[in-house]
Amino acid sequence: MTDRTNDAAARSDEGAQHTRTVRLSAAGTAPVVRVPAAGLPYVLHWGADLPGADGTGGLAEASVPPAVNNDTDAPRHISLLPTQGEGWRGHPGIAGHHEGRATFPRWRVRAVDAESDAGALTVTAEADGLKLACELRMELSGLVRVRHTVTNTDPAPWTLDTLMAVLPLPREAEEVLDLTGRWSRERAPQRSELGMGTRMRASRRGRTGHDAPLVLTAGTPGFGFRTGEVWGVHTAWSGDHVHLAERLPEGAGHADSVIAGGEAPHPGEVRLAQGESYTTPWVFFSWSDQGLDGMSARFHRWLRARPHHPSAPRPVVLNTWEAVYFDHDLDRLKRLADTAADIGVERFVLDDGWFRGRRDDTAGLGDWTVDTAVWPEGLHPLFDHVRALGMEPGLWVEPEMVNPDSDLARAHPDWLLTAEGRPSPPSRDQQPLDLSRPEAFAHVFGLLDALVTEYRPAFLKWDHNRDLLEPVHAPNGSAGTHGQTRAAYELLDRLRKAHPGLEIESCSSGGGRVDLGILERTDRVWGSDTNDPLERLALQRWTGLLIPPELVGSHVGARTAHTTGRDADLSLRCLAALIGHAGIEWDITACTDEELAVLDAWIRLYKELRPLLHTGATVRGDAPDPAEQLDGVVAEDGSEAVFRYARLASSVRAAPGRVRLPGLREDRAYRVVWRPEAGTPSMLQTAPPPWFTAGGLTASGAVLARSGLQMPVLNPSQALLLHLTEV
Repeated sequence: MTDRTNDAAARSDEGAQHTRTVRLSAAGTAPVVRVPAAGLPYVLHWGADLPGADGTGGLAEASVPPAVNNDTDAPRHISLLPTQGEGWRGHPGIAGHHEGRATFPRWRVRAVDAESDAGALTVTAEADGLKLACELRMELSGLVRVRHTVTNTDPAPWTLDTLMAVLPLPREAEEVLDLTGRWSRERAPQRSELGMGTRMRASRRGRTGHDAPLVLTAGTPGFGFRTGEVWGVHTAWSGDHVHLAERLPEGAGHADSVIAGGEAPHPGEVRLAQGESYTTPWVFFSWSDQGLDGMSARFHRWLRARPHHPSAPRPVVLNTWEAVYFDHDLDRLKRLADTAADIGVERFVLDDGWFRGRRDDTAGLGDWTVDTAVWPEGLHPLFDHVRALGMEPGLWVEPEMVNPDSDLARAHPDWLLTAEGRPSPPSRDQQPLDLSRPEAFAHVFGLLDALVTEYRPAFLKWDHNRDLLEPVHAPNGSAGTHGQTRAAYELLDRLRKAHPGLEIESCSSGGGRVDLGILERTDRVWGSDTNDPLERLALQRWTGLLIPPELVGSHVGARTAHTTGRDADLSLRCLAALIGHAGIEWDITACTDEELAVLDAWIRLYKELRPLLHTGATVRGDAPDPAEQLDGVVAEDGSEAVFRYARLASSVRAAPGRVRLPGLREDRAYRVVWRPEAGTPSMLQTAPPPWFTAGGLTASGAVLARSGLQMPVLNPSQALLLHLTEV
């Protein structure tokens, strides 16, 4: 990483005597930031690194935009927080008011702190009764992180409307990709031209949302998983948020296009008295000239480098939900645990239905004590049995919600996150509990702490099953999403601190809370409530834009999917769940001996491959046929790889032809074998490729990556797994 000051450019920039250029570089990428004497810093370049002693020489002069007709008279740059005060006509980086007095700051920089070794730049500035600190960090993976802190120094309260992290886009970014979805159909891609105007994705659900964009990405025309130059943004926040890509007709080059993200507060939600401060969530920016896989690699490497990233092998999970639902019978659950242990399961999670009054989903939320009518000796008989079998016990909770039919809601209706005397629109028979109220927070923490202390689960499945609609702190009527999100974070942090080693999953009616904010205090996310393998193949692929496989729960369900009613072969269900944090959600006591044998072999395969799956680089093929999908993981040193090839549907192509295997070291030779442990796929041909029946083949990485490997002609809804090892 480099902090470079270009004195010649400083003298040429509008005559400023203290202007400096700061270049922060890592992993082949760099933002180059210009810090003027007047006004906020602006980015001259964000993309491929500009190496060498004079890598930024001439950049400032080469980047001065023209002053065009009917625009501002002087050339202008887009600062880290652009506003109309500097001639920016797009969405403002910062907006607010002092009791109706508008805020269009003309910032005066007070300090610049550039730490080259740490890859950090912090600029503090003042204007119009506000103090600002802008932080920009370059991570070793090549990720750029940005956040801002604003402090009110005026006697009048200051109300925040907008505070976003903003970086410029080059003219080459002409297309935009983001994700949308719904319950059990999360993370579906949508793509469009980045024309003039704004592509904005705002979420006001009180959680990340099933339709969250995850990473809003702009790129060169036709960019794919392996090709093109891309610039992506992700806001690490689990409440209301906004992402946007914006292009205006005024200006040229870096003066007309931006990509941005930040929290989206409700009106009046963030109101600062004199001396009070607000800090944005971290907003992550990732650039790559190797397509979406290159962008994802920066996120994955950063996550894996965190001190608290899970380091132990990700255990095979059995979750009881689709096995027993609310039928909590001890003998039945013991039989389920016995069967799970026999085939190699390592973690047994008791899902919803164990607490007081919980015989269906309409009652009991909030009453987090064991229902003695169902569990007269508590959970000890089951958990002791699970431990005796060599497995870890886990437990489902939903601490942020209550059912109106609960002792807690009846005793403390004033603790609900609703307007006084007016509940929010009901959803799933639930209302949110206002955790920003100290007494409500203390009550919930006390129950959870006692529960974990007594039963010592290794794992909590932490659910959040509804959007926050009309979230209001009673009785003052102020909006409550920001405070609720902060309180949920604090609850998780305190519980983890009180119980070191406790692992927690972020579940939110499936994949409704997947973001880097929640992953700072959890150990995996539940990708979706659907275990339909065809749905899972797509949504796990796109979840991988941000999250590496070991942090995404992926389970084998029953033959007929609970959420779609679609049947799928066991082999496809196993292979869909393999590249993730694998588990089972199925009443396996009803399985045939043949099915149990397949599950046993699949679990052995997962345990063999998880050191690779959970450390290697995720790669995804850009298949010319939408009926195909190729996903894989390649070891960071290139010595080993696995690829899952799936035929999703029938195709007008009689045969798939040769399929390229991306990410391999082209100067090495690999042994390629088919791994049949998850079952043999059905085929449409009588003569598979010779390598398939001959026990494999040996080929160079160049042949496999550039020319490709002929695949068998699979029937629809079939898949196979290839394992490559360096020769």
